[in-house]
Amino acid sequence: MHWMVRSAGSFPLYVDSGKGAHFSSIDGHSYIDFCLGDTGAMAGHAPEACVQAVAARAAGGVTFMLPTADAAWVGRELTRRFGLPYWQFALTATDANRFAIRLARHLTGRQKLLVFNYCYHGSVDETFITLQPDGRATPRAGNIGPPVHPAVTTKVVEFNDVAALDAALSEGDVAAVLAEPVMTNIGIIHPLPGFHEQLREITRRTGTLLIIDETHTISAGPGGCTQLEGLQPDMLVVGKPIAGGVPAAAYGFSAAVAQQLQGRIQDDESDTGGIGGTLAGNALSLAAMRATLEHVLTDDAFRHMIELGERFEEGVSAVIRQHNLPWIVKRLGCRVEYWFRPTAPTNGAQAAAAIDVELDRFMHLAALNRGILMTPFHNMALMCPATSAADVDAHTHVFRVCVELLLGLREPAEAGSSMAARSKL
Repeated sequence: MHWMVRSAGSFPLYVDSGKGAHFSSIDGHSYIDFCLGDTGAMAGHAPEACVQAVAARAAGGVTFMLPTADAAWVGRELTRRFGLPYWQFALTATDANRFAIRLARHLTGRQKLLVFNYCYHGSVDETFITLQPDGRATPRAGNIGPPVHPAVTTKVVEFNDVAALDAALSEGDVAAVLAEPVMTNIGIIHPLPGFHEQLREITRRTGTLLIIDETHTISAGPGGCTQLEGLQPDMLVVGKPIAGGVPAAAYGFSAAVAQQLQGRIQDDESDTGGIGGTLAGNALSLAAMRATLEHVLTDDAFRHMIELGERFEEGVSAVIRQHNLPWIVKRLGCRVEYWFRPTAPTNGAQAAAAIDVELDRFMHLAALNRGILMTPFHNMALMCPATSAADVDAHTHVFRVCVELLLGLREPAEAGSSMAARSKL
């Protein structure tokens, strides 16, 4: 992928194979994986239940443009976890977000979307928009070939800014708010107390649909933040890890939205509506989803993963305290991140201002050379069911070494800067 040129080091690692929370490169080095495919492999690499389910399904047919029994099972399980009674399937969370946005426009008769500054919801054109300090909405840096200026389609306000949100929605031209319940793609940014209650009240008062994107925030627990915090979205999107790494996503609706859709969409036009795809909901992806949700990303697995997330957080925090660094650690369930700033950001602009590209690259490359892979472009780690306490403690040790290198308390040779020296640390 083109973005790999931004990876720490002169070239990306080439992977040979992975199992659980570990993988090996084609050069024969082994790594503890805290990136986990940027959430796509949150179930771990090659979980046995998924391997068996995919093999069995492939032997019996991959796609039919017809449902299998797995589709009904997955729909019921998603309802149990997230509370929404109706579900459709897609191949990516990007697609699921696109489809949800189109449906929101169809139901409300409004054209605009509202997102939060520095959000990320996949490669959805309408979301690549940034709020400038003077209040102007501009294309986000790196926005390649937008069909129109994003301000034509989208409003953008800062996360946690209730007054700006209320003002933007009060104009009555926004079809939906698309939001992560906790921002994760510019770093972990938690909502302030009462923010979600106010968001829901304002959207309902202004006739605006609320779409919650749990693709990353499923790290909070089996039903993401929606289950954990009792959120009440009109639509919900989830993707990435729910099929063990097999391309798959789902988007769900409340009963009220489903009833409106059934009344508004004509059966004879349902295949020309710009929603869905030939391979969406295929038998293979549904088999992988069922195996992942039934046997891998279970309630018990999440308890284990979240405990390790707490251990990871405590280990990094201890090193920060030991060296009196102006850094902090934030956690969302089994997702953990450290920030090079003394206080937690409350919005995207604050988070973006805290980015230190050179320090990020140093920490990533120093860790990578000692067998630890973190999520690229920011310092985020994710636990999977196969992650162990020993894996977490290995990161804590490597993090301490990297910090002491940075502070000049160790010499590179003493710190073991090569893979061969890693076992001596």
